Amino acid sequence: MSDTNTVHPSKAGSVQGMFTRIAPRYDLMNRLMTAGQDVRWRREVIRRAELPPNARLLDLGAGTGDLAREALRQHPDCWPTAADFTLAMMLAGQPHSPAQLAWAGADAACLPFPDASFHAVVSGFLLRNVADLQRSLQEQRRVLKPGGRLVALDTTRPRRSLFTPLVQFHLHAVIPALGWLIAGQREAYTYLPNSTESFLRAEELAARLAAAGFRQVAYRRLMLGTVAIHWGVKE
Repeated sequence: MSDTNTVHPSKAGSVQGMFTRIAPRYDLMNRLMTAGQDVRWRREVIRRAELPPNARLLDLGAGTGDLAREALRQHPDCWPTAADFTLAMMLAGQPHSPAQLAWAGADAACLPFPDASFHAVVSGFLLRNVADLQRSLQEQRRVLKPGGRLVALDTTRPRRSLFTPLVQFHLHAVIPALGWLIAGQREAYTYLPNSTESFLRAEELAARLAAAGFRQVAYRRLMLGTVAIHWGVKE
């Protein structure tokens, strides 16, 4: 449930290796872990991007390019770029992608794009793994055109509730078991739940977006409070 992205340099090689190993089963695991709900979430991400005609969109930490392809389904006239730092993930997504979709190797903390290049920057499960969250948010704001929107789908640390035991069982038993059975990678799918529990709460991430200079910041919680979509505007 996590697209690849920027991590601390000492961990970058191991994380890239991990995503290289799970790339062939990556999309299938996303569908299974979320019971197919991630497809609906990605549709909402693109709707909230509010793309104008002929928009240029950056799918950052794109993995296999799910969000970029969803953008083309909703806006066939848009020009998406899928950017990631793991080659194997992008190679897994390219055979299923139209020629209109561009691909780029990119570090989320130092984007290789000029200022004001995109009408929207979207991401799926990127932010919780970046080494310097504020720098990444500022970079995303930099490459947005004035009035452009950032929309981020990510896990969020849930509040304790009656559903907490169910959430814990899903994170620490179901997901690692699926990772072992489907992808043969229990370690990778133990890392992903752990990163969920160590990430910011939804309201804390909203505050980070505001601190990075975004306005009209808001969010919506999903999946028993374990996932959220955040958005903000560059004014």
